[in-house]
Amino acid sequence: MNKESDEQILETIRRLGIVRVAELEAQGVPRNRLYRLVRQGLVERQARGLYVASDHAYTAEHTLAEVAKRVPAGVFCLLTALRFHELTTQSPHEVWIALPMKARKPKLDYPRLRVVRFSEAALTEGVETHSIEGVDVRVYSAAKTVADCFKYRNKIGIDVAVEALRDFSRRFRGGANDLAHFARICRVTRVMQPYLDSIA
Repeated sequence: MNKESDEQILETIRRLGIVRVAELEAQGVPRNRLYRLVRQGLVERQARGLYVASDHAYTAEHTLAEVAKRVPAGVFCLLTALRFHELTTQSPHEVWIALPMKARKPKLDYPRLRVVRFSEAALTEGVETHSIEGVDVRVYSAAKTVADCFKYRNKIGIDVAVEALRDFSRRFRGGANDLAHFARICRVTRVMQPYLDSIA
């Protein structure tokens, strides 16, 4: 095989950012070609079944891109989404991800996942897609995340939810309608109201 075709494969990997073996095979790239590029030091194995070009430009959200690639049905939520939207001083040790009620729990060696089960509108509403390192990453919007924090206050702590609400109110002036919409979906309007009144 000539070098030019190796370069084309590398270009495909760079374009996809983080690539799975199956994605390359779907584009007609056999596994042995990928493994040869790994042996040559041009491609690095990230995790089981995940590869990047050795000159891949990593970002602070690299872990999210990696998890999104391996758990495509998931949506980043709660502490991870708060961190993404810069609405918390917390630095979670786990990646929080929402999955449908009956979805199988992913088995990842790293990073540690904290899976939360959402259903119906709570799962599908307020999902934003962001591109990180060439990977489509699904994260709940800032307003939806704040409402989720109040819904799951027993898991993350009411102080975290209140901090997120204060930060949201400062950063997203005029976001009250969104907040009210997601509070209804998460059924936490009554819980949130006293805190909303105190910062109004």
